[in-house]
This record gives sequence, structure tokens and C-alpha cells, in this order.
Amino acid sequence: MKIAIIDGQGGGLGSSMIQKLKENLSSEDEILALGTNAIATSQMMKAGAQKGASGENAICWNAPRVDLVAGPIGILLANAMFGEVTPAIAEAVASSPAHKIVLPITTCNVEVVGKNNSSLPEMIDQLVEKVLLFKQSRSSS
Repeated sequence: MKIAIIDGQGGGLGSSMIQKLKENLSSEDEILALGTNAIATSQMMKAGAQKGASGENAICWNAPRVDLVAGPIGILLANAMFGEVTPAIAEAVASSPAHKIVLPITTCNVEVVGKNNSSLPEMIDQLVEKVLLFKQSRSSS
């Protein structure tokens, strides 16, 4: 399975997601670090992603070519992450046929109703669990 982790700013959230996924996925699975900037990509690569690319074009080109996209909810919102998520990035991610799993981080001035008040590490654990369930459903069909 090919998974794209998209993050921006310093890449800390994406790095945490990648570290946790690496602990739970097989060596056959590929994690692609897609940073809105080079610093985010670099940090996600250090966390264990097999491949990485930075910027709008890299995200727009890769989003429809992966099985799953994960990141903060801001990857779906134009101008999120202090403007790092361009309208083209938000459209590419939202329009991608890939399954999407996002964390309801509220720094984008968007609150998801109905979510619990989990800590960030707990939400990353939940994200990893959803990725594994998605992978399992793909392999059984």
C-alpha cells in the first residue's frame, strides 16, 4: 500500500504519524512524505518515510497516485497552515480518489463536531488504527 503523509510548517505532526505507522506497517508498505515546504519534508524523511517531495506541484501530482492520504484536516482547506495549503493543494487532496484520514486539528479555525477530546498522541494512535483497518479491507477484497 502507498500512503502519503501531508504536513507543513515544521513537519512535526507528520513525523509523529510516520514514526507510529512505521511501527505498525509491513516493509512492503510505502510511506511518501509530502511537505508543503522542504523543512516539513526533511523532518518526515528523518522519521522514516521512504520517499519525499515538497511543494504544491509535488502534492498535486502525487495525491491521486497513492492509496491513502493522511494528515491534519487543514490539507483539505485552502489557505490553511498559515497559507501553506494553497487552493490547488486543497483541491488535489480533496479530489484524489485515495482514501483520506485526517486529524481534527483545530488550528485552522475549523472545529469538527462530534469528535472526542483526545490528546494528539491518542489521535495519532487512532489514525494508525484506521490506516491498518483500511489496509486490511483492501487486502481482503
